[in-house]
Amino acid sequence: LYPEPDAETVLIRHCTDARFVWNLALEQTNLWRPGRRSTPGSTQRMRQLAVARRDSWLGEGSSSVQQQALRDFDRALKNWWAKTHRRPRWRKAGRNEGFCVRDVTVTKINRRWATITVPKSAPVRFRLSLPLPAEHGMARITLDRAGRWHISFAASQPVVQRKATGMHVGIDLGVAATITTSAAEQHHSPTLARSEAARLQRKLSRQHKGSKRRKQTKTKIARLKARETDRRRDFIEKTTTALVVRYDIIAIEDLQVKNMVRSAKGTSENPGRNVAAKAGLNRAIHAQGWAMFRRRLVDKAATCEVQVIAVPAAYTSQRCAACGHTCPENRESQAVFRCRACEHHANADVNAAINILAAGQAVYGRGEDIRPPLGGILDEASTTRAA
Repeated sequence: LYPEPDAETVLIRHCTDARFVWNLALEQTNLWRPGRRSTPGSTQRMRQLAVARRDSWLGEGSSSVQQQALRDFDRALKNWWAKTHRRPRWRKAGRNEGFCVRDVTVTKINRRWATITVPKSAPVRFRLSLPLPAEHGMARITLDRAGRWHISFAASQPVVQRKATGMHVGIDLGVAATITTSAAEQHHSPTLARSEAARLQRKLSRQHKGSKRRKQTKTKIARLKARETDRRRDFIEKTTTALVVRYDIIAIEDLQVKNMVRSAKGTSENPGRNVAAKAGLNRAIHAQGWAMFRRRLVDKAATCEVQVIAVPAAYTSQRCAACGHTCPENRESQAVFRCRACEHHANADVNAAINILAAGQAVYGRGEDIRPPLGGILDEASTTRAA
């Protein structure tokens, strides 16, 4: 999104209003305690917003933006109660900047550019990086920490065009190599050069808080991080598309990433050990984007009847793919696997990927026809019930 200076002022105001309304609704919800009366519901919050707009600075903003922020909060609460999303959290200035535009009006200029009508602002120009959906419905405008504006529309996942190949693959996820397949192919998630980021971090540590130069340095760091994020997303999109086009069945580790990146700090009574090393490992795991990779793989597979099977990851790196002997000593190092029973020698990640493929084929083979119409993830429990 490329707003003019006057329009950008309005967009920043909408972000502020939406964040304030969201945080106020969250504060009301957090006030509830057992034994107290219930906190305001969605209808009562809307009435309170109407009163607040008459008697405060909120009246200068857009009512549709503020009302939609409350609707987003209601949806976040329902998702949390349904245990599909985490608990709603505070939105922070400079980090959670965005708002929704209802009943959007999009005017296409040419094949590359279009404009959208934003409340209390002139039409804002944006680049058509993807084809617009047939029905626009609602758009979300966000400002990232690098100072870039973005606009997004809800759309269904495009169908991946492919032909049946009869090929199966197992995928091992790791840190040294982000993706290792049972066909001995390794893919590495792109990262930034450490020297440039470290130089900016050292420069930031020497600058005074609140100064203009410190703010400029923080913006440069944010741009570097945004560049890394863009590269990672591009890598994931291209890799997942290539896998879905090439393979009919894809077996993947069922990793619990949230549990894997828990802090080892501990408490004052029971302090943790190797805290710095665990923190570095957690950063490395986050940098791989495993959860996004799996989500995009499943989304694309669901459009073309490709089966994605999630299998338990336990002992896949210790089991010999040749004879099945399992023991921790089989894995001599991060990259070397040598079976103590049959002397089978292979790359450790490739050996694990072959074991994952075998487990996925076993899960798939226990049912007569367990593939849902549009693909999806199968686990041990669902496959057993189907069988």
